[in-house]
Amino acid sequence: MAAFRYRAATTAGDLRAGVLEAGSAREAMDSLRRTGLIPIEALETKSAAGGSGKKAPGAAMRQALINALGELAVLLDAGMTLDRALALSVDNASRPPLKATMALLRDRVKEGVALSRAMKELGVALPPMASAMAEAGEANGKLAQALARLAETLDYGEALRRTIVSSLIYPGLLIAVATGVIGVMLLFVIPQFETLFSDQAVKLPFATRMVMGASHLLRTYGWAVLLGLVALVVFVSQAAKRPQTRRALDSLLLSTPMVGPLAAKAETARFARVLASLVDGGVPLPTALGIAERSLNNHVLLQAVGKVAAGLKQGGGLSRPLAETRLFPAMAISFIRTGEETAQLGLMLTRLADVLDREVRTTLQRLVELITPVVTLGMAAIVGGVIASIISAILGFNDLAISS
Repeated sequence: MAAFRYRAATTAGDLRAGVLEAGSAREAMDSLRRTGLIPIEALETKSAAGGSGKKAPGAAMRQALINALGELAVLLDAGMTLDRALALSVDNASRPPLKATMALLRDRVKEGVALSRAMKELGVALPPMASAMAEAGEANGKLAQALARLAETLDYGEALRRTIVSSLIYPGLLIAVATGVIGVMLLFVIPQFETLFSDQAVKLPFATRMVMGASHLLRTYGWAVLLGLVALVVFVSQAAKRPQTRRALDSLLLSTPMVGPLAAKAETARFARVLASLVDGGVPLPTALGIAERSLNNHVLLQAVGKVAAGLKQGGGLSRPLAETRLFPAMAISFIRTGEETAQLGLMLTRLADVLDREVRTTLQRLVELITPVVTLGMAAIVGGVIASIISAILGFNDLAISS
């Protein structure tokens, strides 16, 4: 199924426009006829514009959208009309996908569709909170402020994402280099000594025999090991798409020492910032909670917040049911409880997100500082052990030759 933007006319001559899902343009036309409309056109919305929702935008596209939303907020705050502001955003867009996205918003607004509904039609190009905050801004007449707050919230999320990724690059490169060095020694260096040691295999030290055995195993079955690793990665990635498997992996992640609390803080920071923006934007708390839960990537936390949101619709506070899940940091519960008691929930959620962001960055920095010497020492120990095993065997031969 694909998404199609359509234009159609009623029997009275009025124009209608919207988005519907169909297998092809002809099926979309037929669907419009069955509803009593006279179809004019049905164009498939491309994923570049976010219409089909098949592929989420990359980091560069997300940042470009954030900048465009911030620019749109400035234009509206300056008194410019929405359609004119969108037209300028289209002209200022340098990336073709961004230009297509903003053009889609401009066209839909010109057709009389609200900006919040047009945002919702973009699918994964914008998170669910975007349309919700725009709708709240439209309701209270403060669309510019709502878009500015939306851009700021999305920018915070991108900043945290970049911090996590950049913090993991150096340890990843260090591990890759260490693995490469050890592989080169086992594949090319150790075989040079096999001829020398071939007649004295029984007399070789245990460490030397182990190293030479590992080298022989890697040269003989290395391709099978590589294929096995590739198959394992493919199997795990496919299995992770299943809800049960994904939930089990997320539960394992949260229970892992050091990593689990860090992941919980990062998820809670993003969730708190999105929820704060929605609450401050005038979105009702039950609705805001239902939208903010989609910002969670961990399925265990997402399911827990979903249950809390369902209970919140029946009345009650937020801090107590969140505390009962025993999944969120104690600091988060404390901040939320204070916000409820002082009627400053949005403010306390924002402060909570700031505090957790700082803790995540500090913890990541400490982990990187810890991992770097550990990996370095581990690589040095392995390489030194390989060299020592060869030298000990050679020295053993020299002692044997001298004694004889």
